[in-house]
Amino acid sequence: MTKITDMVQSQVIASIKKEADIEKAIQSDANITFLLAGNLITTKDYIDRLKAVNKITFVHIDFIEGLSNTPSAIKYIAKMWKPDGIITTKSGLIKYANEAGLMTIQRIFLIDRNGLKKGIDIAHKCKPHAIEVLPGIMPTIIDDLTKQTHLPIIAGGLVSKKDEILNGLEAGALAISTGDPKLWNLGL
Repeated sequence: MTKITDMVQSQVIASIKKEADIEKAIQSDANITFLLAGNLITTKDYIDRLKAVNKITFVHIDFIEGLSNTPSAIKYIAKMWKPDGIITTKSGLIKYANEAGLMTIQRIFLIDRNGLKKGIDIAHKCKPHAIEVLPGIMPTIIDDLTKQTHLPIIAGGLVSKKDEILNGLEAGALAISTGDPKLWNLGL
């Protein structure tokens, strides 16, 4: 399986939070998309549209309306929707997605140092292909994370300015995910 580090061409990831932004993501420089919008009926179409223009697509399964968090749901996603991977905060689903041949990203919310340590410990146990940390506007914490784990770090959440993206990348993040379409064409 390809490593996520080999997939990144643009270091800005288009985090799609509403259907209206799918076309903006299609037209963007971002080669990786995080799909945080959709439901059981629409998500496959969204994935197909993105993949038709060679966008690497990860579905954030915690945000898909009507989707249950079960092993059979992961198998269904892998077989029927065929995204490149999934994102989830639920570490138990990472194992099932890995077994189904999907790339996996463990999303971790950093609220304090204890949460940081616990998040890293969980990620090392469930073995995702990368970690997405939120909020992504903490370069010092991103730097600390890169020293504590071998897993690629993607920073996201509250990112609204180019300098925040640059600071995160300089701190060692592999890429930065943002829901702001204005930031998807920075040429990074």
